[in-house]
Amino acid sequence: MTSSLYADHDVVVILSNAPDMLLAKRIAHVLVEEHLAACVNLGVQGLSMYMWQGELEGTEEIPLTIKTTGTRAQALIERLMDLHPYEVPEVLVLPVLGGSVSYLEWVRAQVQV
Repeated sequence: MTSSLYADHDVVVILSNAPDMLLAKRIAHVLVEEHLAACVNLGVQGLSMYMWQGELEGTEEIPLTIKTTGTRAQALIERLMDLHPYEVPEVLVLPVLGGSVSYLEWVRAQVQV
């Protein structure tokens, strides 16, 4: 599915997180294997502080940095939402303004349908 919201951006980075390393690895594996993401970087577990239903929460999470194209972003988000246990997972899409030409070409090639 192509979304006009993201399709204008050639390469994008999607930020998310997972509640533990096992699920983070599963999400990364599925997104790359299904050619929705070229690469998913799993960060070091850290503490996220946020308000949820009027209460201050502190949760250990694994950050995910996902590289894809704007044309694949919506399908990736939908798949991520299917895999994620949170009611409202973090999903932020950031446009890539530039970078290594060879890396950007590699990202595009990995997620072509």
